[in-house]
Amino acid sequence: METSPNGVKAEPLGGRYQLGDVIGRGGMASVYTAKDLNLGRDVALKLFAPQSADPDELRRQEAEIQLLATLNHPSLVTLFDAGTDTRIPDEPRPFLTMELVDGQDLRSRIRHSALPLDELAVVGAGIADALAYVHGLGIVHRDIKPANVLLVPVRPGEPLRPKLTDFGIARIMDGTRLTATGTMVGTAAYLSPEQARGADLGPASDIYSLGLVLLECLKGEVEYPGSAVESAVARLHRAPAIPEEVPAEWARLIRAMTALDPLDRPSAAQLESALRHALVSPGSLPGQLKEEPTRVLPPLPAQPARRPRHGYRTRAAVGTGTGAAAAAGTRPLSTPGTGPLPPRPRRRPATSRRAAWSRGTAWFRGARRRTRMALVLGVVTLLALGTAILVSLTTPAPADVVPYPTVTGPLGDHLKELQKSVEP
Repeated sequence: METSPNGVKAEPLGGRYQLGDVIGRGGMASVYTAKDLNLGRDVALKLFAPQSADPDELRRQEAEIQLLATLNHPSLVTLFDAGTDTRIPDEPRPFLTMELVDGQDLRSRIRHSALPLDELAVVGAGIADALAYVHGLGIVHRDIKPANVLLVPVRPGEPLRPKLTDFGIARIMDGTRLTATGTMVGTAAYLSPEQARGADLGPASDIYSLGLVLLECLKGEVEYPGSAVESAVARLHRAPAIPEEVPAEWARLIRAMTALDPLDRPSAAQLESALRHALVSPGSLPGQLKEEPTRVLPPLPAQPARRPRHGYRTRAAVGTGTGAAAAAGTRPLSTPGTGPLPPRPRRRPATSRRAAWSRGTAWFRGARRRTRMALVLGVVTLLALGTAILVSLTTPAPADVVPYPTVTGPLGDHLKELQKSVEP
């Protein structure tokens, strides 16, 4: 804006935003305080450099607008509006309007003094929470540094809460690379090793950069100072030096975050959980990093073997051997397709006679006296009736008397005496 014609700065940008003082300046854009004339509120307006013919820079500017428009998290700076400044002919300039954070950035805070552990836990947990959110959307920030962490006062006496800003060089994981091959994008002092080598980046790159930021908050100085090349090469040859007075829990956490292998670093969600523990611990010490357990699904219930529709054996219903048949709960079949399956006999459950007699005796003892007498008389009557029927069936019928012809005279008298002598 310093090279713009007179009166351009006084003209509202887009007919809506009245620019104020510069509050930040980078290689690609400058940040101004501005007044939203339509809503009457103060905002931060990020005005990019005039568009050039470099397609990478154009894609970088468009990517930041698209990314910020989709993000919504309490630890991220909120995007209000986006557009293009056309006040200067032939020099269109993209701009973003964001919430104006009333506070200093973390870089200015570190210059004043190192952070105590309780304040460091608040800053670290807030940034880790924001990274867990953006990583879940497939976004890698790629420029985690103290200048991009704004500290917001919430209540008097409480630690300042962080807000992460500047996704200008962020990229979508597995998406199109927004920079030319071999070009380092990011601040040299906070690059991850894979970022310094120009390798593919993932969420672990942001974790490494955040580890250097937390270490700087404890030491009060940059861990890898120097030029871009010196700083980038230094982290490939030595691990960060952690002072001996740093508590063992914090030292262990920072070593895990700055591991050379990205696979050895914790995720943002694990880091946020460990730092939240420090907010409630008496010594403001982080908790242990817990590995995410692999979920093991419970075994499926055994399904009964289905008989083929037409009742014939099929090869698909038989395993490769007796072990497969036993596991499936079916009988092994030696030769498939030999005929219909025989029906399985149904077995009735065995009943103990002694148990049945005991139950009957108990019932008889518990019955009333009249009931028992009637039952006894009934049994006796049945027994008598059965005996009579049995006797009648087993007693032989009397033999029929053979009639003799009538004889008179002495012979008849002798026959009568003979008959009387043979009668029973």
